[in-house]
Amino acid sequence: MPELPEVETIARQLRTGSGGIALPGRVITRFSTSWPRQVERPSISTFHRRIKGRTVQSVQRRAKYLVFPLDEGTLLIHLRMSGDLFLRPPDAPQDDYVHSVFHLDNGWQLRFSDARKFGKISWTPDPEVILGKLGPEPLEDSFTVDLLKERLGAHRRQLKPLLLDQHFLAGMGNIYVDEALHRAHIHPLRQSHTLSAHEIERLWESIRTSLRDGIRHNGASIDWVYRGGDYQNHFRVYKQDGKPCDVCGTPIRRTIVGQRGTYFCPGCQRENDK
Repeated sequence: MPELPEVETIARQLRTGSGGIALPGRVITRFSTSWPRQVERPSISTFHRRIKGRTVQSVQRRAKYLVFPLDEGTLLIHLRMSGDLFLRPPDAPQDDYVHSVFHLDNGWQLRFSDARKFGKISWTPDPEVILGKLGPEPLEDSFTVDLLKERLGAHRRQLKPLLLDQHFLAGMGNIYVDEALHRAHIHPLRQSHTLSAHEIERLWESIRTSLRDGIRHNGASIDWVYRGGDYQNHFRVYKQDGKPCDVCGTPIRRTIVGQRGTYFCPGCQRENDK
């Protein structure tokens, strides 16, 4: 699933026009889809009416959502497992997984490719109805060490599943949680309320560093779903099982935590303090 850095990369490309044109300022003339269930809210007929003729004001990101404030209401797109968004001229070849298209006033198209059909599209007059339930943004100034300490202390959960919980912290996924925990030298099974003040500070810094590194490398391209990123060439532990840790040389190990494949270094991330 695309995580915060991958979604942020797509948002920047659409916002700045690195794909050929910039999306802000464009008018959506119509919407077409061969998979109506991709539209989560409102009903498909109402969505068609609400979206037609609307001007895209900006392109933003909240957690793993792409957020498009319009001149009336807000368009939200969640890529889920295999989604991707890109701007193309109408005569550009269309891949087999493009099920929904936003047609623009200059003839270009905003195409939503989604092989697994898990992605969701919504229009809402109030985006906080959807986004307000999410946790804090880890790269915002408001996400402080003290805030992380307060939120960790309010739970008694294994650390990795808690960091993956979008209500606890927005935008983190399997890749960046594993990378951040390794940077912080904290085992993924540690109980959230047992971390010392120093460990919490390390974790806070490691989360932000891992995400910023991911954004700087345009995210990770680890299979056919992702495009253009090269952060996979800089992974410390994720998908590195059996390889020596860059810090201590201990072979990286893979385990399952909360039904998710999890990579860690037994030397740097000791379990005995959990």
